[in-house]
This record gives sequence, structure tokens and C-alpha cells, in this order.
Amino acid sequence: MVKTRTRLFLALLLLFGLGLYQIIDWILDDVRPHYLETMEESMVDMATLLASHVSTQVSGDRIPVQDLRAAFDAAKKRHFSARIYEVTKTQINIRVYVTDRNGTVVFDSDGGKDEGQDYSRWNDVRLTLQGKYGARASRSDPNDPMTSLLCVASPIKVNDEIVGALAVCKPTESVRLFMELARRDVVILGVVAGAALVLIAVVTTSWITWPIEKLTRYVRAIRDGKRVAPPRLGRSEIGALGTAFEEMRVALEGKQYVEDYVQTLTHQMKSPLSAIRGAAELLEEDMAPEQRRQFTENIRSESARIQDLVDRMLQLSALENRRQLQDVEAVNMPEFLAEIVEGMQPVFAGKHLTVRLTDAAPVTVICERFLVRQALTNLLQNAVDFSKDGGAISVSASTNDDHVQIVIEDDGCGVPEYALDKVFDRFYSLLRPDTGKKSSGLGLAFVREVAALHGGLAKLENRPEGGAKATLSLALNSTRSAL
Repeated sequence: MVKTRTRLFLALLLLFGLGLYQIIDWILDDVRPHYLETMEESMVDMATLLASHVSTQVSGDRIPVQDLRAAFDAAKKRHFSARIYEVTKTQINIRVYVTDRNGTVVFDSDGGKDEGQDYSRWNDVRLTLQGKYGARASRSDPNDPMTSLLCVASPIKVNDEIVGALAVCKPTESVRLFMELARRDVVILGVVAGAALVLIAVVTTSWITWPIEKLTRYVRAIRDGKRVAPPRLGRSEIGALGTAFEEMRVALEGKQYVEDYVQTLTHQMKSPLSAIRGAAELLEEDMAPEQRRQFTENIRSESARIQDLVDRMLQLSALENRRQLQDVEAVNMPEFLAEIVEGMQPVFAGKHLTVRLTDAAPVTVICERFLVRQALTNLLQNAVDFSKDGGAISVSASTNDDHVQIVIEDDGCGVPEYALDKVFDRFYSLLRPDTGKKSSGLGLAFVREVAALHGGLAKLENRPEGGAKATLSLALNSTRSAL
């Protein structure tokens, strides 16, 4: 299928190309007439000047031509070289003939070959003898346009009486070289203009189709479930279309989001609510004080579980609805990791864990400190929950291109293979080895959202030597990645 950009480019190229062709063709067709007009104008001056000179020498009916003959004979014997722009002229190519009042040739500068011939029927002579402007263009070879001869005549007068005509002739071949040079320049100009038109067509099509392509990539990213900000398309019609897509996406996502959360929240709250209801019913019966305290404690713990579930869901839903970072700041990653590890020492001490902070790359990250701290705390807590008593946890940070990768490794039981692709799903949780209970299943989902908001990703995998490896990747400048 031919792309819109290609169609538009070809249409503009065809339109511009036809226009350029018409202009160049018109210019080339117009070159020759203008050259001939210029040549004819100068020939009129020459014919008038020579006719006036001859008129001063006329005696009776005889037209003296001895001076003309001598002048042309001398001119033909002269050697000269005249550089006229890019054309070099080395000989005269003008012809002059004189006729009497009857149109009979009495002088021919071309070796006198047509002297005695009757030229009274030629337009230049006939019209001039009638007192009109006389000019003609004739071909010596009817089939060859380059044999054309342009003649302009001027009357020879004595006391305002026309006694003859003097004609100046030049072959149109004399302007051929100038015309060829002009055509060459026009063609070169046409090629340059054509290249410019191609460039203009490319720029124009890109300018028109680029917003469409940006909008297409945006829609495809939404289709693939990626977190992307709407492209900046300006206030054009394409911009309005992009805004409409974004509004539609927000509306559809909001509807689906609410439906999913209501379903999952209902499912997650069934178990603690059932436990609370059962304990409350049993408390209505007579029982020993110790049993009553036990059921009361069950109600408290399950209520706390519901409260924790609601709080985490509110926190996660607020994060999922965000499209960009808010309170960003420059964070020194080695100092930041050391601060988090130090703050969790009581948690580590509860299971006699050894935590090593290694390979902390000296890098500064532009991020939202609070969210990144919560994400790393969740990953460390997860490592603690699945580590054996007296085990070890390592924390490291390294840079890769324009991202920083924070890796947390433990030597615990690892993650079952069937759960590796589910651990970041909402409400998915595994039994803790120490307690045999599950968590809310929202901690790793929160980590994934934090990573996405910071232009990175979160990954959890098993180590070959045993235990799990969690990786949190963040863009070094998350403000640009989030937009």
C-alpha cells in the first residue's frame, strides 16, 4: 500500500514539475524572438545610417556605390577578434545591397552576385519604395530554418523623393550561439530549480505527515499497553484529533480501570471480611476469656489487613493515573542507597541478615525521591521476606547508556518458574516462607509503576546459584523520559 507521504510527495512533485516545465518551455520559446527583435532593431539603425550616407552622394538618377564597395572590400580583408561574452567573432557576416527606384540591385556586398537582379517583389524593397517600413525573413533552403536571412531596408531619398532602397541583411545563424548559451543557462537554472522543488516537496510532505505519524505511534503505544504522554501536535486539525484520542483513551481507561479495581478489591476483601464476620458471630456465644481474646485479635488483624489493602490500592491507583513526575530532584544514588539500607537495619536485624552495598556507581539521577525510595523499600522488604535466617542481601548500582540499574540480590528460596511472569500483577502474591501467609500483592505492582513513570522498567529473576535478583532501571533524567 502506498503511504500518504509518498502520494503527497508525488502529487506535489508532479504539480511543481509541470509548472516548472511550462515556465522553462515558455522561456526557451521566447528566447529566439527576443534575440531577433534586438538584432532587427540594430539593423534598422545601420540601414538608416548607410541610406542617409548614400543619399548625400546621389546625382540625378544614378546611385553611387563605389564607397560602399570599397568599404566592404576593405572590411573583409581585415583580421579581428572580438570577445562578446562567451562568443568570439572573427569576421563580418552582414550583407548590404542597394536597389534603384525600380527595385533593380545596383550593389551587392556579397561579391556583387545579385547585381542586376529584380528585387522589387521582396517585401523589404517593395514596401520601402512605397514609403513604408520594409523587412523580410527568407530561407535560402526552405527545409533548413538555420538558413534564414533577416533583411531590413531604408529608403534612399533626394529632396524627399525615394530614388532607391538600401537593405541590411544578417543570417539568423549569427544569433544561434547566443541562443544556445541562453538555453544552457535556462536549463541549468531549471535543474537547480527542480532540485529545490524536490527538497521543498520533501519538507512539505514531512511537515504535513509528521504529526500524523506521531499520532499513529501514540495510538499504537496505547494499543500495546504502554504508558505514553500524548504528542505535542499544536493547534491544527491534527492537534485537535490528538486531543480527541487522548480524551477517548482517558475515558475508556477510566471505565476499565474502575471495573477492574472493583472486581479485584471485592475478591481480595472477601476472605478478611468472612473471617471478621465469623469471629463476630462466635463472640456472641459463651466462651472462655482466652478464646474471646483470640477471636478479638483475629478481628483486629483482619481489619488491619483490609486497611492496609485499601491504603495500598489508593496509593497504587494514584500512581497509575499519573502521566508525569511532579516533585523531581537530583539524587546522588550511592548516598541514597546507603540511606535506605541504613533506615531498614532493624528489619534486617530481625532475621540476622547481612546487607552489602557494593558497586554503587557515582551517578546523579533526576527523579521523584519519595516514589523511588518506596519502590526500593518494597524490593528490599521482598528480599527480606524470602531470605532465610542469617542470609545475605547485596545492593548494587551501575549505569547503562542513559539509565541507572539498581540490583538487589538475595540467597533465599527464589521464585517458582510459574510465577515469574505474574509477580508484577496486581494482587498476585506468594506464600512467605516464615509465616505461610501472602502479602497484599501490590508491592511489586507499585515498583513496576514507579519504574515506568521514571522511563525505566522492573524485573525479577532467579539467580543461577540460588535466590532471586530484582532489578530497578531508571532513566538518568526521568523528566524527559516521562514526557
